[in-house]
Amino acid sequence: MNVSEVKSSEIKNLDILAKQVVEGFITGIHKSPFHGFSVEFSEHKLYNKGESTRHIDWKLFAKTEKLYTKKYEEETNLRCHIIIDNSASMNYPILKKQTIDNLNKVGFSAVAAASLMEILKRQRDAVGLSIYSDSYEYYAPEKGSDRHRNMLLHQLEQLLVTNSKSATETYQYLHEIAEKMHRRSLIFLFTDMFQTSKEDEVLFEALRHLKYNKHEVVLFHTYDGKTELDFNFDNAPKKFVDVETGEEINVFSENVQQKYNELITTYFKELKNKCLQYKIDYVPVDIHKGFNEILTAYLLQRKNFK
Repeated sequence: MNVSEVKSSEIKNLDILAKQVVEGFITGIHKSPFHGFSVEFSEHKLYNKGESTRHIDWKLFAKTEKLYTKKYEEETNLRCHIIIDNSASMNYPILKKQTIDNLNKVGFSAVAAASLMEILKRQRDAVGLSIYSDSYEYYAPEKGSDRHRNMLLHQLEQLLVTNSKSATETYQYLHEIAEKMHRRSLIFLFTDMFQTSKEDEVLFEALRHLKYNKHEVVLFHTYDGKTELDFNFDNAPKKFVDVETGEEINVFSENVQQKYNELITTYFKELKNKCLQYKIDYVPVDIHKGFNEILTAYLLQRKNFK
């Protein structure tokens, strides 16, 4: 078991919060000024001229000024598996209390995953979950029941109130997860892509393993844009400590900021190009910029999943 430090969270009901995130996203999509993108949940479909008006959802029309008819079929259309890296680096920045406006990387991933689960529920899609750090902490296969979803929400809530101090080798657990998945699925991976001892090529080999059996893979490259991308610290001398290796360095941030920005920008571009090479969808996710990009990625993938 990994060693974890207990902390607190002001997020008391992740299920309700996920519903709020999804409702806000849907409202934004319906108000969008461009028309090439639409959200058609399995409960609704766009009304076609000539159809019976009996099942038009007039409440939805009042909100969106678009005609939708209700659908009643209850079929599972897609299988989705969410993977979350719970290593020490994903628990950055260290927070005593997590709120919706103040999340670390793994806390952001937990809320994003809960929001994905909410939208998957509305689509009647099945969802599974894997969490790993220095061990394979949790695995649940893809199912669509409310009981199953509540069990996954409980696991996600634990990520908001524990602080992992474990290093991890992501590639190892991606191989294990790939071995468990036999039916074609849409896979979402939340990780900061930090490894302590292996080259990126080893990690991409594991991602390619996930592509086996024609799975579709979306990499949510999760980072703190203010500090990990922009290196936005004041210029007082600081001791920086690697949360996974314990290695320390003393620097004035202003002295290294420009070079750091150049190197990290190059690294992000290399990750994107490597994903493009292996036909993996690469989505850089700044934890300070909300969840819409996550949900949009799901809708685009679902539309193209064949």
